[in-house]
Amino acid sequence: MDSNDKEIEEIKRKKLEKMLEGVRKGGDDETTARIVIPVLDESGLDARLSEHFGRAPYFAVIELDENGIISSHRTVPNVSEHFGGTGRPPDRILQFQPTTLITYGMGPRALGIFQNARVAVLRANTSTVKGVVEAYNNDKLEELTEGCHHARHP
Repeated sequence: MDSNDKEIEEIKRKKLEKMLEGVRKGGDDETTARIVIPVLDESGLDARLSEHFGRAPYFAVIELDENGIISSHRTVPNVSEHFGGTGRPPDRILQFQPTTLITYGMGPRALGIFQNARVAVLRANTSTVKGVVEAYNNDKLEELTEGCHHARHP
């Protein structure tokens, strides 16, 4: 890695830290972070993450208080066009007003939509909702900076 690459990585790291710091400082209510995670089933905090966010059958919506403690969680079905509904998966997610999305990967178009909406997109590093929330609280997740190029859209 040359000095240019190191400088770019440092800028990305600082940008992510600043974004996460703003999320954790709180808002108008007790919720300081609303995290959306693509999951395979409705097992709550034990749900396993879906390999690719747009094709996930469900999304876990997690709210954290100012101490990083889960104040609420729910699982909602993916009713986007990928599952016979309407709209794109990012549009469905943005309805929940997330501060952060944690996933293994997504297509470049979806990543761009979230970045433009100022939603932090982080790369999952474990397989359960409980595990990624713990990693999030411990600053163990990295920013997802590049979309999967194998993503296909009908």
